[in-house]
Amino acid sequence: MVTFIKLGGSLITEKSKAFTARREMISRLAAEIKQALQEVPDLRIVLGHGSGSFGHTAAKQYNTHLGVHTAHEWHGFIKVRRQADALHRLVMDELWDAGLEAISFPPSASVVASDHHSFKMEINPLQQALEHHLIPVVFGDVVFDQRIGGTILSTEEILSYLCNVISFEQIIIAGIEQGVWKDARNPREVYTVITPSLLAELGDDLGGSKAPDVTGGMRSKVEILFSILASYPGIEIQIISGLIEGNLLRALRGEQVGTHLKQA
Repeated sequence: MVTFIKLGGSLITEKSKAFTARREMISRLAAEIKQALQEVPDLRIVLGHGSGSFGHTAAKQYNTHLGVHTAHEWHGFIKVRRQADALHRLVMDELWDAGLEAISFPPSASVVASDHHSFKMEINPLQQALEHHLIPVVFGDVVFDQRIGGTILSTEEILSYLCNVISFEQIIIAGIEQGVWKDARNPREVYTVITPSLLAELGDDLGGSKAPDVTGGMRSKVEILFSILASYPGIEIQIISGLIEGNLLRALRGEQVGTHLKQA
């Protein structure tokens, strides 16, 4: 069973405070992944994480996701790369300290885009890592673009591409919310299931992020996940709170946690 886990930027960083990682949180989540691998012998994992208060800050300052042309914009491109990589190194250290056999796959070194939305990724090394029961780790990153110079790809966009070449059975999106709230202004109860028709009804109630987020916030992420479901309806997709201790472990065990996305 191959599972994709995304650790949201708002979960692993203080998203409203620039360059502030939650190292204890990352350590605890890594321990839950380690325990799940011990309990579920056939479990294989591809791990992704957001940039939170690291990459998004510079990305918004330089509008890197819209294209990179001038010397000033290329300076911003490198600044985003440096900040995203700083968080990624912290994540990798915590994974290794937990005893996980994790290996890094920076999109900036393997992806070439064309006008942002179309891109190709060198996938064979990542597939080799999975075959040897290692944990490939990807993250939101800058990439070169044949039409607009450079741009940024989110973890969800990388996931969408990987779904074309890896047979995921499960996708777990771990953030700070318990799922998708029935009333975001009065968060007491989450939807246990969301379908495309319900998403359309929710409209602007499923909004973006309050902190800097050039990848579109919750609604954009859910829309990408539903586009994945449209092509691969057999995948189980959950949006859970990683803040609640044990939630990630329970989801990896196959238990009902948070909000499930389903085609119908």
